[in-house]
Amino acid sequence: MTAPHVLPAPHASPLDLGGRTALVTGAAGGIGRACALRLAAAGAKVRAVDRDAAGLEALAGQGGDLAGTVEPHVLDLTDLDAAELAAAGTDVLVNNAGLQLVSPIEDFPPDVFHTVLTVMLEAPFRLIRGALPHMYGQGWGRIVNVSSVHGLRASAYKSAYVAAKHGLEGLSKTTALEGAPHGVTSNCVSPGYVRTPLVEKQLADQARAHGIPEERVLSEVLLQDSAVKRLIEPEEVAEAVAYLCGRQASFVTGTSLVLDGGWTAH
Repeated sequence: MTAPHVLPAPHASPLDLGGRTALVTGAAGGIGRACALRLAAAGAKVRAVDRDAAGLEALAGQGGDLAGTVEPHVLDLTDLDAAELAAAGTDVLVNNAGLQLVSPIEDFPPDVFHTVLTVMLEAPFRLIRGALPHMYGQGWGRIVNVSSVHGLRASAYKSAYVAAKHGLEGLSKTTALEGAPHGVTSNCVSPGYVRTPLVEKQLADQARAHGIPEERVLSEVLLQDSAVKRLIEPEEVAEAVAYLCGRQASFVTGTSLVLDGGWTAH
Protein backbone atom coordinates (compact mmCIF):
# COMPACT_ATOMS: atom_id res chain seq x y z
CA MET A 1 0.00 0.00 0.00
CA THR A 2 1.30 3.43 -0.91
CA ALA A 3 1.78 5.68 2.07
CA PRO A 4 -0.46 8.75 2.03
CA HIS A 5 1.21 11.99 1.12
CA VAL A 6 1.54 14.09 4.25
CA LEU A 7 2.00 17.81 3.88
CA PRO A 8 4.41 19.45 6.31
CA ALA A 9 2.73 21.22 9.19
CA PRO A 10 2.48 24.96 8.52
CA HIS A 11 4.41 27.20 10.83
CA ALA A 12 2.22 29.65 12.65
CA SER A 13 3.24 33.22 12.03
CA PRO A 14 2.19 36.32 13.94
CA LEU A 15 -0.31 38.64 12.31
CA ASP A 16 1.61 41.20 10.25
CA LEU A 17 -0.40 44.12 8.91
CA GLY A 18 2.55 46.38 8.29
CA GLY A 19 1.78 48.72 5.40
CA ARG A 20 -1.96 48.03 5.67
CA THR A 21 -4.66 50.56 6.52
CA ALA A 22 -7.49 49.36 8.75
CA LEU A 23 -10.72 51.13 9.66
CA VAL A 24 -12.56 50.22 12.86
CA THR A 25 -15.94 51.74 13.71
CA GLY A 26 -17.12 52.23 17.26
CA ALA A 27 -13.46 52.40 18.21
CA ALA A 28 -13.70 54.64 21.27
CA GLY A 29 -14.60 51.81 23.63
CA GLY A 30 -15.45 48.16 24.15
CA ILE A 31 -14.87 45.75 21.28
CA GLY A 32 -13.93 48.52 18.84
CA ARG A 33 -11.20 49.84 21.12
CA ALA A 34 -9.78 46.35 21.60
CA CYS A 35 -9.82 45.73 17.83
CA ALA A 36 -8.13 49.04 17.04
CA LEU A 37 -5.32 48.34 19.50
CA ARG A 38 -4.92 44.73 18.32
CA LEU A 39 -4.65 45.69 14.64
CA ALA A 40 -2.27 48.54 15.45
CA ALA A 41 -0.15 46.10 17.44
CA ALA A 42 0.08 44.03 14.24
CA GLY A 43 1.47 47.06 12.41
CA ALA A 44 -1.64 48.49 10.79
CA LYS A 45 -2.36 52.17 10.35
CA VAL A 46 -5.75 52.21 12.07
CA ARG A 47 -8.45 54.76 11.30
CA ALA A 48 -10.35 54.76 14.58
CA VAL A 49 -13.90 55.94 13.82
CA ASP A 50 -16.39 57.01 16.47
CA ARG A 51 -18.57 59.99 17.35
CA ASP A 52 -16.97 60.10 20.83
CA ALA A 53 -14.08 62.53 20.38
CA ALA A 54 -12.86 62.23 23.98
CA GLY A 55 -12.89 58.44 23.80
CA LEU A 56 -10.89 58.50 20.57
CA GLU A 57 -8.35 60.87 22.08
CA ALA A 58 -7.87 58.49 25.02
CA LEU A 59 -7.51 55.57 22.61
CA ALA A 60 -4.88 57.37 20.54
CA GLY A 61 -2.92 57.99 23.71
CA GLN A 62 -2.71 54.25 24.32
CA GLY A 63 -1.34 53.46 20.86
CA GLY A 64 2.00 55.22 21.18
CA ASP A 65 4.15 52.12 21.75
CA LEU A 66 2.53 49.89 19.13
CA ALA A 67 4.04 48.78 15.83
CA GLY A 68 1.32 50.62 13.91
CA THR A 69 -0.63 53.79 14.53
CA VAL A 70 -4.08 54.81 15.74
CA GLU A 71 -5.53 57.86 14.03
CA PRO A 72 -8.77 59.27 15.52
CA HIS A 73 -11.53 60.03 13.03
CA VAL A 74 -14.61 61.63 14.61
CA LEU A 75 -17.65 60.60 12.60
CA ASP A 76 -21.35 60.03 13.20
CA LEU A 77 -22.27 56.99 11.11
CA THR A 78 -25.74 58.32 10.46
CA ASP A 79 -23.93 60.57 7.96
CA LEU A 80 -23.85 57.79 5.39
CA ASP A 81 -22.08 59.73 2.64
CA ALA A 82 -19.25 60.62 5.03
CA ALA A 83 -19.04 56.99 6.17
CA GLU A 84 -18.56 55.77 2.61
CA LEU A 85 -15.86 58.37 1.95
CA ALA A 86 -14.04 57.44 5.17
CA ALA A 87 -13.63 53.84 3.98
CA ALA A 88 -11.84 54.71 0.75
CA GLY A 89 -8.35 53.22 0.55
CA THR A 90 -8.74 50.78 3.43
CA ASP A 91 -7.30 47.26 3.32
CA VAL A 92 -9.08 45.99 6.44
CA LEU A 93 -12.58 47.06 7.48
CA VAL A 94 -14.05 46.19 10.86
CA ASN A 95 -17.73 47.12 11.14
CA ASN A 96 -18.29 47.18 14.87
CA ALA A 97 -20.33 50.25 15.91
CA GLY A 98 -23.64 49.50 17.55
CA LEU A 99 -26.34 50.70 19.92
CA GLN A 100 -29.09 49.03 21.85
CA LEU A 101 -32.53 49.69 23.28
CA VAL A 102 -34.49 47.05 25.19
CA SER A 103 -38.24 47.56 24.83
CA PRO A 104 -41.36 45.64 23.72
CA ILE A 105 -42.21 46.14 20.05
CA GLU A 106 -45.45 47.97 20.83
CA ASP A 107 -43.48 50.54 22.85
CA PHE A 108 -40.37 50.65 20.68
CA PRO A 109 -39.83 54.21 19.36
CA PRO A 110 -39.82 54.10 15.53
CA ASP A 111 -37.13 56.78 15.33
CA VAL A 112 -34.80 54.65 17.47
CA PHE A 113 -35.53 51.59 15.33
CA HIS A 114 -34.58 53.64 12.27
CA THR A 115 -31.35 54.88 13.89
CA VAL A 116 -30.29 51.38 14.96
CA LEU A 117 -30.79 50.02 11.44
CA THR A 118 -28.95 53.01 9.97
CA VAL A 119 -25.88 52.68 12.18
CA MET A 120 -25.71 48.89 12.33
CA LEU A 121 -26.76 47.84 8.82
CA GLU A 122 -26.92 50.69 6.34
CA ALA A 123 -23.65 52.26 7.49
CA PRO A 124 -21.76 48.94 7.16
CA PHE A 125 -23.14 48.64 3.62
CA ARG A 126 -21.87 52.11 2.79
CA LEU A 127 -18.49 51.46 4.41
CA ILE A 128 -18.10 48.22 2.48
CA ARG A 129 -19.14 50.02 -0.69
CA GLY A 130 -16.46 52.63 -0.05
CA ALA A 131 -13.74 50.10 0.74
CA LEU A 132 -14.22 47.56 -2.05
CA PRO A 133 -12.80 49.51 -5.02
CA HIS A 134 -9.37 49.75 -3.37
CA MET A 135 -9.51 46.15 -2.16
CA TYR A 136 -10.51 44.88 -5.60
CA GLY A 137 -7.82 46.98 -7.24
CA GLN A 138 -5.05 45.37 -5.22
CA GLY A 139 -6.54 41.87 -5.15
CA TRP A 140 -6.66 41.68 -1.34
CA GLY A 141 -8.95 42.78 1.45
CA ARG A 142 -10.40 41.74 4.77
CA ILE A 143 -13.89 42.69 5.95
CA VAL A 144 -14.91 41.64 9.45
CA ASN A 145 -18.40 42.45 10.65
CA VAL A 146 -18.85 42.31 14.41
CA SER A 147 -22.24 40.66 14.62
CA SER A 148 -23.62 38.89 17.67
CA VAL A 149 -25.25 35.70 18.77
CA HIS A 150 -28.33 37.86 18.08
CA GLY A 151 -27.44 37.65 14.41
CA LEU A 152 -28.19 33.92 14.74
CA ARG A 153 -30.78 33.80 17.50
CA ALA A 154 -33.48 36.20 18.72
CA SER A 155 -34.27 37.54 22.16
CA ALA A 156 -37.42 39.31 23.25
CA TYR A 157 -37.47 43.12 23.50
CA LYS A 158 -34.56 43.64 21.09
CA SER A 159 -36.38 43.99 17.76
CA ALA A 160 -34.08 46.61 16.22
CA TYR A 161 -30.81 45.04 17.36
CA VAL A 162 -31.81 41.52 16.29
CA ALA A 163 -33.08 42.76 12.92
CA ALA A 164 -29.88 44.72 12.30
CA LYS A 165 -27.57 41.84 13.25
CA HIS A 166 -29.50 39.32 11.15
CA GLY A 167 -29.23 41.73 8.24
CA LEU A 168 -25.51 42.20 8.84
CA GLU A 169 -24.95 38.45 8.64
CA GLY A 170 -26.66 38.40 5.24
CA LEU A 171 -24.76 41.43 3.99
CA SER A 172 -21.50 39.80 5.03
CA LYS A 173 -22.29 36.60 3.11
CA THR A 174 -23.23 38.52 -0.03
CA THR A 175 -20.00 40.51 0.22
CA ALA A 176 -18.06 37.25 0.53
CA LEU A 177 -19.58 35.84 -2.65
CA GLU A 178 -18.87 38.99 -4.64
CA GLY A 179 -15.42 39.54 -3.15
CA ALA A 180 -13.99 36.04 -3.51
CA PRO A 181 -12.80 36.47 -7.14
CA HIS A 182 -10.96 39.62 -6.04
CA GLY A 183 -9.10 38.21 -3.04
CA VAL A 184 -11.46 39.81 -0.52
CA THR A 185 -12.88 37.85 2.40
CA SER A 186 -15.92 38.84 4.43
CA ASN A 187 -16.90 37.23 7.72
CA CYS A 188 -18.79 37.88 10.90
CA VAL A 189 -17.58 37.48 14.45
CA SER A 190 -20.62 36.67 16.55
CA PRO A 191 -20.04 36.88 20.30
CA GLY A 192 -22.42 36.40 23.17
CA TYR A 193 -22.61 39.06 25.85
CA VAL A 194 -19.36 41.02 26.02
CA ARG A 195 -18.13 43.01 29.00
CA THR A 196 -18.72 46.44 27.44
CA PRO A 197 -20.59 49.63 28.43
CA LEU A 198 -23.31 48.64 25.92
CA VAL A 199 -24.05 45.48 27.92
CA GLU A 200 -23.68 47.13 31.32
CA LYS A 201 -26.23 49.77 30.34
CA GLN A 202 -28.74 47.02 29.49
CA LEU A 203 -29.11 45.77 33.05
CA ALA A 204 -31.70 48.32 34.15
CA ASP A 205 -33.64 48.07 30.88
CA GLN A 206 -33.68 44.28 31.03
CA ALA A 207 -34.80 44.33 34.66
CA ARG A 208 -37.69 46.63 33.76
CA ALA A 209 -38.69 44.62 30.66
CA HIS A 210 -38.60 41.26 32.46
CA GLY A 211 -39.96 42.51 35.77
CA ILE A 212 -37.06 41.25 37.89
CA PRO A 213 -34.45 42.95 40.10
CA GLU A 214 -31.39 44.27 38.28
CA GLU A 215 -29.00 41.99 40.19
CA ARG A 216 -30.76 38.93 38.71
CA VAL A 217 -30.47 40.04 35.08
CA LEU A 218 -26.95 38.73 34.44
CA SER A 219 -27.59 35.15 35.56
CA GLU A 220 -31.28 34.79 34.67
CA VAL A 221 -31.42 36.69 31.38
CA LEU A 222 -28.05 37.48 29.80
CA LEU A 223 -26.28 34.21 30.62
CA GLN A 224 -29.30 31.92 30.83
CA ASP A 225 -28.57 30.16 27.51
CA SER A 226 -24.78 30.25 27.75
CA ALA A 227 -23.01 27.08 28.88
CA VAL A 228 -20.03 29.18 29.96
CA LYS A 229 -21.38 31.41 32.72
CA ARG A 230 -19.35 34.55 32.23
CA LEU A 231 -19.16 37.56 29.96
CA ILE A 232 -16.63 37.40 27.13
CA GLU A 233 -13.90 40.04 27.23
CA PRO A 234 -13.43 42.57 24.38
CA GLU A 235 -9.85 41.37 23.87
CA GLU A 236 -11.10 37.85 23.16
CA VAL A 237 -13.32 39.19 20.39
CA ALA A 238 -10.42 41.25 19.02
CA GLU A 239 -8.29 38.10 18.74
CA ALA A 240 -11.00 36.46 16.63
CA VAL A 241 -11.09 39.55 14.41
CA ALA A 242 -7.30 39.46 14.10
CA TYR A 243 -7.37 35.78 13.09
CA LEU A 244 -9.75 36.55 10.21
CA CYS A 245 -7.32 39.21 8.96
CA GLY A 246 -4.35 36.83 8.80
CA ARG A 247 -3.05 34.74 5.94
CA GLN A 248 -4.06 31.53 7.72
CA ALA A 249 -7.71 32.58 7.27
CA SER A 250 -7.54 33.23 3.52
CA PHE A 251 -9.96 30.34 2.85
CA VAL A 252 -12.41 31.46 5.54
CA THR A 253 -15.14 33.61 4.03
CA GLY A 254 -18.91 33.95 4.09
CA THR A 255 -19.25 32.50 7.56
CA SER A 256 -19.62 33.46 11.20
CA LEU A 257 -17.03 32.79 13.87
CA VAL A 258 -19.27 32.23 16.86
CA LEU A 259 -17.99 33.09 20.35
CA ASP A 260 -21.13 32.44 22.36
CA GLY A 261 -20.08 30.15 25.21
CA GLY A 262 -22.26 27.35 23.83
CA TRP A 263 -25.46 29.42 23.45
CA THR A 264 -26.23 28.15 19.92
CA ALA A 265 -25.39 24.55 20.87
CA HIS A 266 -28.95 24.26 22.24
